[in-house]
Amino acid sequence: MSIAALSTINEHLLKSIGVGIAILRYSDLTIYFHNAAIAEWFGDPSTSDSVAESIASLKDVARDALESTGRFDGEVQIKPKRRTLVITVSLTLAEIEGEKMVVAECQNVTRMRELEQMIESYSNMVERNTRALEREKERVERLLLNLMPRSVYEEYKTFGVVTPQLYRNVSVLMLDFVGFTNFAEENDPTVTLGELNDVFTAFDRISEQFGVERIKTIGDAYLAVSGMPEPASDHATAVANCAVRFLRYLERRNQSHKYKWQARIGLGTGAAVGSVVGVQKYVYDVFGPSVNMAARLQVFAHPMKIVAPTSMKFDLIDSFQVDDIGSYTIKGLGSVELMNVEGNLSVAR
Repeated sequence: MSIAALSTINEHLLKSIGVGIAILRYSDLTIYFHNAAIAEWFGDPSTSDSVAESIASLKDVARDALESTGRFDGEVQIKPKRRTLVITVSLTLAEIEGEKMVVAECQNVTRMRELEQMIESYSNMVERNTRALEREKERVERLLLNLMPRSVYEEYKTFGVVTPQLYRNVSVLMLDFVGFTNFAEENDPTVTLGELNDVFTAFDRISEQFGVERIKTIGDAYLAVSGMPEPASDHATAVANCAVRFLRYLERRNQSHKYKWQARIGLGTGAAVGSVVGVQKYVYDVFGPSVNMAARLQVFAHPMKIVAPTSMKFDLIDSFQVDDIGSYTIKGLGSVELMNVEGNLSVAR
């Protein structure tokens, strides 16, 4: 087979694999030999030293690399037509017939770079979406934790349902503001809502301090419980401490705020059932004798006073000042002995 035939075969092979080959004189980087791919990308070297011009920006660093290691790898961008191409350039120092030459191997990696950019863009989008989903998940979790205790939320998250539980020994606090209806009628709704948010946020912090779980607010009513879903031997003391500090907070707040708030508080003790109520619009709720008692006794309390059944006296008498106020017939509960509860002057204050 002739040298010309071999050259033709080699040319076809180089063209088929998409590699551009050129041989440049080391002295001035003029082109000595090139294949069709070189001409397609850089133009016909017979009329332009396009390869040399294209790698001119790499000239100094390329020479340094060729002198030290005999090889250089770089990348150039060209625009033969309207589209910008990315061409990798590998230069290897060689000696041909006693003259220093540079073998340039070029490859069009434009499509590869575009794919890399697409993958990177997609990865960034996935990462952004993942962060957004995480933020949404955290927001939903915070919302659900405002609707139900954490242990109940964990059960709901794991099983998708919450089993109703009977708790035999709990204490309940029910607070209601005096004159709230008139206040809401006389003031802008944003003022009313802002005041409630401010006060209830403070109540939540106090409740958390004593391990009491705020169950819900209904308008101006605030319902909290101790002893569920986690049992607590000091459940009566915990709700009494909250009640005393709720009133103390309001007293101090009234000294410096434009709007003055007074509240009645009823305490109850006994059994209660806790469960998630509803399917689409669900909420964790409690009901039972202790809840009914707190709700009923709240009505019997004077402004800024706490009323509790005397059945709680044994648990409270060591830490609080308690004063019997007599027997009252209460709807659904019959005759109940009641007492006022105040903070012990030597301990609570």
